[in-house]
Amino acid sequence: MDDRTIAKRYFISGIVQGVGFRYFAQRAAARLGITGYTRNLSDGRVEVYAIGSPNALKAFGKEMKLGPRGASVSSVSEEDATVQEAYARRFSIEYDA
Repeated sequence: MDDRTIAKRYFISGIVQGVGFRYFAQRAAARLGITGYTRNLSDGRVEVYAIGSPNALKAFGKEMKLGPRGASVSSVSEEDATVQEAYARRFSIEYDA
């Protein structure tokens, strides 16, 4: 990681569970060089914690607003987060929170 590495947390609402959204996020992260994790939340949203360059995270946020085919994203909230070294090496799919 360099000094320009930051972290963001995205909360995606809509029809986003049961449509492959976590796998979509994992593929987008791999393509953009982002690490972190994604997981379903008990309230029906998907959470994505992402670490990368500001430009990569900007592109990633745009992809989260689109989602995979079959999803219907109604909103994406984004917040700054602290870089957690435990997630700085790979992007994983975590199980429901």
